[in-house]
Amino acid sequence: MRVPSEDGVLDRSTGRAYKGKGTTALRRSPFLRIMYGPVEELSLNEAVRISEARSRARRCGEDSSPRAAEGIDHERIRAAVRELLLAVGEDPEREGLRDTPDRVARMYAELFAGLRQDPRQLLKKTFTQKYDEMVLVKDIGFESICEHHLLPFIGKAHVAYLPNGKIVGLSKLARVVEVLARRPQVQERMTEQLADLMMEELDARGVGVILEATHTCMTIRGIRKPDSVCTTSAMRGTFQTHQSTRAELMALIYGPR
Repeated sequence: MRVPSEDGVLDRSTGRAYKGKGTTALRRSPFLRIMYGPVEELSLNEAVRISEARSRARRCGEDSSPRAAEGIDHERIRAAVRELLLAVGEDPEREGLRDTPDRVARMYAELFAGLRQDPRQLLKKTFTQKYDEMVLVKDIGFESICEHHLLPFIGKAHVAYLPNGKIVGLSKLARVVEVLARRPQVQERMTEQLADLMMEELDARGVGVILEATHTCMTIRGIRKPDSVCTTSAMRGTFQTHQSTRAELMALIYGPR
């Protein structure tokens, strides 16, 4: 079955993807040709991009179309990028920049996908399990956008909690990090949001969150310190009140010191 989207048509039976006009790719299917018009086969990279976008959407509960982003106004982004190019003295009509506004619009739809997702939903499914010790998932990679300069900060999250009769799937913790990162952010707020969310939704006895990230707003501009790393932490419950619990967390993340 070929499924239409704004990007084109994905043939689920063969895994091949098509878009646009000008070839005979869909002449075998008069119905689809009438409905969606003649199309051409996508490049391998474009097909992979559509497949990956659909997979991410399914995992996060988004619309399955890579460009379908409720709340994202692609046309306004394209217009703004064009104006930005003009403002810095560039020619938005030259070959290398002609498609840049559209590319940037798609990029922001992806980078800010977390604005249209509720991370709490990811923690609703729990499992009854008696386990009294620490659960730690460390080195969860993330990429976010600093809201001050709209430049990336890239790092890893270490997330721990003390269960209170129920546990959550480990992948859900990584997905919560992803949702909170995919929006205009500051690292300090993201750290506290993650800790508070886990504390409330898991009814945990304690939560410890540590984020480490490199901020391009201070590595490629301004002070330009490429080796700098920002570390933030948020401790809740037992992690906040018991120094021994915090020490155990630090030892599990960084090793004994």
